[in-house]
Amino acid sequence: MPAQVVKLSWLKPGTLWKARNGPLASLLGDPTGRDRSRWVAAQAARRGDTPDTAASADGSRGVPVAGDDLVIARDDPDTFSFVVIGDTGEGDGPQYAVVPGLLEAGAGTRFAVVCSDVLYPVGSGDEYGPKFFRPYRDYAAPIYAIPGNHDWYDGLTGFMRVFCRAPALPPAPRPRALSAAWWRTLLWAKPETPDDERLDEERLLRGAPAQQASQPGPYWAIDAGPLRIVGIDTGLLGDIDREQGAWLRRVSAGDRPKILVTGSPIYVDGEHHPCAIEGGGTVDEIVTDPAHHYVAAIGGDIHNYQHYPVDVDGRRIEYVVSGGGGAFMHATHTIPRVHVGGVTEDDFRCYPLRGDSLAFYSRMYGRRLRLRRLFDLHPDEASAVVAQRLGTAPVRARGTAGAAGGAATPGLRARFVASVLGVPPRPHRRRWIRMPVRKTLTGLLSPASATYDPPFFKSFLRLDVRPGAVRVRCFAATGMLGQEQNPPVEDEFTIVLPPHQGDRQDR
Repeated sequence: MPAQVVKLSWLKPGTLWKARNGPLASLLGDPTGRDRSRWVAAQAARRGDTPDTAASADGSRGVPVAGDDLVIARDDPDTFSFVVIGDTGEGDGPQYAVVPGLLEAGAGTRFAVVCSDVLYPVGSGDEYGPKFFRPYRDYAAPIYAIPGNHDWYDGLTGFMRVFCRAPALPPAPRPRALSAAWWRTLLWAKPETPDDERLDEERLLRGAPAQQASQPGPYWAIDAGPLRIVGIDTGLLGDIDREQGAWLRRVSAGDRPKILVTGSPIYVDGEHHPCAIEGGGTVDEIVTDPAHHYVAAIGGDIHNYQHYPVDVDGRRIEYVVSGGGGAFMHATHTIPRVHVGGVTEDDFRCYPLRGDSLAFYSRMYGRRLRLRRLFDLHPDEASAVVAQRLGTAPVRARGTAGAAGGAATPGLRARFVASVLGVPPRPHRRRWIRMPVRKTLTGLLSPASATYDPPFFKSFLRLDVRPGAVRVRCFAATGMLGQEQNPPVEDEFTIVLPPHQGDRQDR
């Protein structure tokens, strides 16, 4: 880590003011679709003027693109591996603590994909040094990315400069006076102009030929071995514009097996969010269409790991949340007993475990409210009370109360803490008063709960592709030395790939 690290605080008014574009888009209209279209058009114009055909060691430099369809044609064999990591860059201890395990478990992978929110709080181009180039300087392969809402807080200027070498866009036309768009423009946070000289120096941290990658825009597709990996940009509010929707339908055609990577997960927190497309339809309709041969959809934005194996007319599509790459942790203990899309609690997996999440937040609330003796739960206690409230089997079973701090039957204090910290009760049970754990905490208090003492409950994915199958493993990153040297696997499953009749260049 750098000698001097600024710990990001989401309770500071200055930080919230910098991130004001999200609430403004919700209130006064979202310009993301218009601006995304401008970025893509500008990139299309530039590709003819500034070709870069120098190939890197793995053949990915130069971004071979099929027409205007933003498809990166890589030269990967039928057997290869890659990494997916989401919501990474606060530039502090929890982000850097992910790196040793990532390098260990990600050894030999051909590339990595960042799914959502490369940088916090506002994606400024001048912060990519300590929050991207420095932490991943020893990862020996290219890194591609799709933006999250925080990357859009500066109009995507920093993201496009780093990943696409794109200059800033000219100002958009001025809206009609006193319209909602006019008021939005008046209050909108203007993008910072990155310091190119400084950025060029920081690029040298990942300056090896094998590390170089460029991508054609904020959304793209990668043809890698037998797979097509399709990355979409869900902007500020978690949907996509009409132009990107038409592109997604084009690149989803054909029988090549596909994995979607998205900034907004489709199944998350026990709910289904199909992701609307401007003009009609949803992203999930495209994913579940049997003609498109999707086998998985991986999303970021929520800072934990969740896995929903959904049966779609006899086919299984693996829906995954992978947002544990370094940013503050979103709670899992607030997820109700799962019953969505045919997925039951027995099928569902998450990390951190709900009990560990409750123990973490009980310590946080106890510390902040100066009521540690009331709130602070041992992980065994937390696991037992979560199991009781959800009607599931305890993940940890230590026997009788008092055994190593555990409790087979949670006491009144544990039940009270679980209730006020948002553990959902079993159906038809009365709820006690609850602290603002899900909606408010996600928006404000969860970011403020960042801790710099391990365990951190971070995670990342390794996908091992071979003919006919993809093995997916979720590795934990806690900041503990032993787990840095030997990262534990928190979940593992295998995707069976459908037969692929076309060649690697099908469109």
